[in-house]
Amino acid sequence: MATELQEGRASKPTLLIVDDDALIAETLAYALGADFEVYACESRAHAIELLRQLPQAPQLALVDLGLPPRPHAPDEGFQLIADLLAHSPAMRIFVLSGQNDAANARHARALGAAEFIAKPCDPAVLRATLARALAFRGAEPAAAGLIGTSPALERLRSQLAQSADSPFPVLIEGESGSGKEQVAQSLHRMSMRAAKPYLALNCAAISPTLVEPTLFGYVKGAFTGATSTKAGYFEDAQDGTLFLDEIGELPLEMQAKLLRVLENGEYQRVGETQRRVARARVVAATNRDLRLEVRQGRFRADLYHRLSVLTLAVPALRDMGRDRLLLLDHFRTHFAAQAGVAPFTLDEPAERAWLAYPFPGNVRELRNIVIRLTTKYAGQRLSAAELEPEFDLEAQAVEAGAPPARDLVAEAQRELERGSFNLDTTLKAWERAYIDAALRMTRGNMSQAARLLGVNRTTLYSRIGTPEDKES
Repeated sequence: MATELQEGRASKPTLLIVDDDALIAETLAYALGADFEVYACESRAHAIELLRQLPQAPQLALVDLGLPPRPHAPDEGFQLIADLLAHSPAMRIFVLSGQNDAANARHARALGAAEFIAKPCDPAVLRATLARALAFRGAEPAAAGLIGTSPALERLRSQLAQSADSPFPVLIEGESGSGKEQVAQSLHRMSMRAAKPYLALNCAAISPTLVEPTLFGYVKGAFTGATSTKAGYFEDAQDGTLFLDEIGELPLEMQAKLLRVLENGEYQRVGETQRRVARARVVAATNRDLRLEVRQGRFRADLYHRLSVLTLAVPALRDMGRDRLLLLDHFRTHFAAQAGVAPFTLDEPAERAWLAYPFPGNVRELRNIVIRLTTKYAGQRLSAAELEPEFDLEAQAVEAGAPPARDLVAEAQRELERGSFNLDTTLKAWERAYIDAALRMTRGNMSQAARLLGVNRTTLYSRIGTPEDKES
């Protein structure tokens, strides 16, 4: 199937459409088919399966928020945004929804979506929107990962300098969109291996059955489809750097084989008995809490300890203070020049609002906001009121320790009027919902989730019934 997907698909920009309504998907595919090579899927699972078969990820995606198994809830759509960006951080994602919900739109953008498009949408307008997205190419989130002078970033630079020439593996931890791959590239450039190869493999972007031949190579006839002998990433990296992104997605069987390489430096091509020597330095990255993954049996403890000999923590954008203004200037200058327009500016209240916003989607979210503002307000001076629609105000309220921005009293009154109300049950349900939301946003990272919730990590462990002393 992968071979079939590759044929005749290289001449046009590629577009993924994910919508469980077959009529809408077919209509969009027909309307956009003249300008894009379209891949259509009806569910999150189908989309992930398709992506793992494609030789390259689509450049653009249209994602319906109301995907099954819960057709009227945005959870699957939100999760798919995270999945797609884990697979391909450069993908430009547009959210489709029949419900023009401003809160959902803001949250989708905070997760990394480029824009929110209400259904029904005019195909001509949609085509123009996608074309504009293609025009803003280059300078992906990681490209600005080390711009700034904040203490948090200076600590990271110091750790990079200390770790650069060490022969040991490095584990890079950080939230989605924070620039982990840029940190890996910086580590390579600062090391004595800088003139050697640098290869990157996204473990979330490859089918589990293909991980071993991709990493270690294979000989002709080793499996169906192995029509020639091919070297793997370890061999091609030589004595350079091999970056394994989204290491938490590595299947358990492959975790054991990677551990053996890290311990004795030897591996074999699939279908071969000859032992080969791996000389590349392994750098891995994750936005998950691997210690939690270990406790839940999804990641090997011995591999975690082997990978985390040296650990680098990429700071969240909310911890980088006025670096948010430096990144703003970097991106608006770049994208204004790319679009051939004058850059927008912020008045003083807007600048304060920019600094107050926590950017839960980190540099990726900031970059997307700048692109939208460049498109809508080229050359203009913006007020705080014009910035507000770009921000996920729910995230801002949580960061400030305030209740979500909605009429809680009216909501409580409606709930009481329905009868059969139990305060303890409701409070526990709300607490569980916020904990689940925080864990989902941080992909299981307990420390980051605790920070989002405004509690310490010990409190969070007690709330979910997981003793912290098991962590060690």
